[in-house]
Amino acid sequence: MNLPVHRGGGTPEQGRRPFWEPWEWNPFTEFENLWRDMSRTFERGAGPVWGSGWVPAVEEDETDDAYVVRAELPGIPRENVSVDVDAHELRISGELTEEQQGRVLSRRAGRFFYRTSLPSGVDSEKAEAEMTNGILTVRLPKSGESKRRSISIGGEG
Repeated sequence: MNLPVHRGGGTPEQGRRPFWEPWEWNPFTEFENLWRDMSRTFERGAGPVWGSGWVPAVEEDETDDAYVVRAELPGIPRENVSVDVDAHELRISGELTEEQQGRVLSRRAGRFFYRTSLPSGVDSEKAEAEMTNGILTVRLPKSGESKRRSISIGGEG
């Protein structure tokens, strides 16, 4: 069995480095490592409380008459997705089951969960959801009292 060739990485004698060798500490590498570690920490904190699931990429938008939430759920059949809404909260959950065909599964699999608070004035009874090409779109109409409108400014001077 042939082992792969490994070049470099040897360390000089302790405390003895020629003056022409570059300084080994790189502040940019340190910053990248710090950023990676912080990102991992926040991703773990954003996960669901009930298990080790994942959170889909989600876009929230507001139009004149509704709030729209789009979630990227590629490869997940609509039968495996659940959308629950009440006057205060929208919850999207489900599961992506995959058979592992190779040695390593590097795609997302397992349970997912997304939750967001809703502003007042959402008519949850008229909420609609549809899934097209892996994008789940949830439309939450505004009730009459919460629609945006321009207000004239009165007063003198």
